[in-house]
Amino acid sequence: MHTDPDALFARLWESYRKVTPSAERIHKILGAEEGQAIVNDHIALRTFNLDPVRLDALAEHFLSLGYKPGGEYHFDAKKLYARHYEPPSEELPKVFISELLVEQCSPALQSIVKNLVAQVRPEAVSADDFLYSGRHWDVDYDTYRKLLAESEYAAWMAAWGYRANHFTVSINHLEQFRSVPDINQLLKDHGYTVNASGGEVKGSPEEMLEQSSTMADRIPVAFFDQTVTIPSCFYEFALRYPKQDGQLYSGFVAASADKIFESTNVGR
Repeated sequence: MHTDPDALFARLWESYRKVTPSAERIHKILGAEEGQAIVNDHIALRTFNLDPVRLDALAEHFLSLGYKPGGEYHFDAKKLYARHYEPPSEELPKVFISELLVEQCSPALQSIVKNLVAQVRPEAVSADDFLYSGRHWDVDYDTYRKLLAESEYAAWMAAWGYRANHFTVSINHLEQFRSVPDINQLLKDHGYTVNASGGEVKGSPEEMLEQSSTMADRIPVAFFDQTVTIPSCFYEFALRYPKQDGQLYSGFVAASADKIFESTNVGR
């Protein structure tokens, strides 16, 4: 496992950037053109709740770097459980890891996912590169479509495997933009689609967190039998509000995160 968090996040960014060309362009719009550094609020990772790839196994990569478990989140309709992890220093991003509760899904989906996960070597999960290693299984397009009919999340995992699902710009650290609507307008002015599920601005000052995100880029994926263009990853934006002690709120809002997951929806 990585001993240098900066190296880990650099590799995660590299693998994410390759399938999310919009992230780099938005980075330039915000950073290069506005002359300011971009601070990453958090990344998110997805997995299945099956050995050897369950949430805890992914979390181990961050716990070994000094991260501590934060809040727990339940997404009943999507059959997901998630936890976030707090970094050992403010310079590092938070980490949000979710897992699909496979046993709550249909027997057909369970069978497909178990077959995919069975192809993952246990030693691969603890390797340095696991969190940005992509897919560890062969999957055909028809199988992807079957998963998609029941769970967008399962289909995304089957197609993309292990990589950061999104990075997040901390609006608190931007100088030119102070609000989520300002960011959303900038994105739309540059031709990007903002995730409108549950409203373009998710959360509120009362919940101490406001978020928005782009809809995922669409990128060609080589399935076992054919190459098809599908949603990849997206870019998120977060504005945190101070708690009574003056510290910025560091958790997540389940109702907002529930809608953020839909940034990778295929939109059939």
